[in-house]
Amino acid sequence: MSAVIERPGAVQRLPRRPTETRRGELGMWLFIATEAMLFGLLFFAYFYLGSSKPQWPLEEDPPYTLALTLLAILVISSAAAEWAKRGVAKDQTGRLKIGLGLTLLLGAAFIAVQMLEYRRHLNTLKPDDNAYGSIFYTITSLHFAHVVMGLGLLAFVFARALAGHFNARRHVAVKNATIYWHFVDLVWIFVVAIVYLSPHFYAPPP
Repeated sequence: MSAVIERPGAVQRLPRRPTETRRGELGMWLFIATEAMLFGLLFFAYFYLGSSKPQWPLEEDPPYTLALTLLAILVISSAAAEWAKRGVAKDQTGRLKIGLGLTLLLGAAFIAVQMLEYRRHLNTLKPDDNAYGSIFYTITSLHFAHVVMGLGLLAFVFARALAGHFNARRHVAVKNATIYWHFVDLVWIFVVAIVYLSPHFYAPPP
């Protein structure tokens, strides 16, 4: 939008300062920072609990095939979201819609595969079995909740994109949704490395 200054014989349009844009992005970064600290504390708790046990985890090494599949899905979806964001920055609204639609489909696939992984894992480990089961499902289910929230943001942005609300100069909501989705992807990388892969490299107990 532009501010209009009327003077005798002339109308001058001045570009609006992007204050709201900067505030919107800053708000998202601050929100992500608080969520990153939360996951950091949970990872610390995971290692702290493990340090007090002669064997960790308290089950056979967790299978990681589906976890890596989930990681691949999120990485591709994150790339699609970034492709969409860069498209709208060039005023390519069609690219924005395609990229967001693909991201939503991949996010839905992540949820389906995650539910399958839970269903299999619950046969050998339940949240109330021991401390390991509790921290395992706390970390993974909290991330799952963030995926659902991220999909909600993306769906809202996608609906607005279909309604023609975005262009090269007005797409802060797209930026924020994409930044958040990248964060979800990054957290899952840490979840896979710490929760699923690191137990396979622990030295066996004496």
